[in-house]
Amino acid sequence: MILSRLTNYLQHHSRISLYDLALHLDSTPAALQGMLDRLERKGRVRRLLMNIPSCGKTCCHCCHCDASVLTFYEWIFPPDEDPIHRDANVQS
Repeated sequence: MILSRLTNYLQHHSRISLYDLALHLDSTPAALQGMLDRLERKGRVRRLLMNIPSCGKTCCHCCHCDASVLTFYEWIFPPDEDPIHRDANVQS
C-alpha cells in the first residue's frame, strides 16, 4: 500500500526531498529508504544530493542538517510514459 502511495506521489511531484516524502506519507525517512533504494535499482527514481545552504553557508557536512532534507528523489518516466513527450506526440 505505501509503495503505491510513494510512487504516485513521486510521479505527481517529479522531484521531492526524502523529508517531505516522509511527512506526506506519515512515515519516517528510514522506513521509506528501502523502498526508494529498490525503485532506484529498478531505474524508476534517481537520488539527488542537493547542496543547499545551511548554517548560513554552503553545506559543509557539519551534521547540523538532517540528511533527509538534503536527499531528493526524482521520478524517471520511461519515454512512452513521460507526460511531456506524450503530450508533444499527441499534438504532432
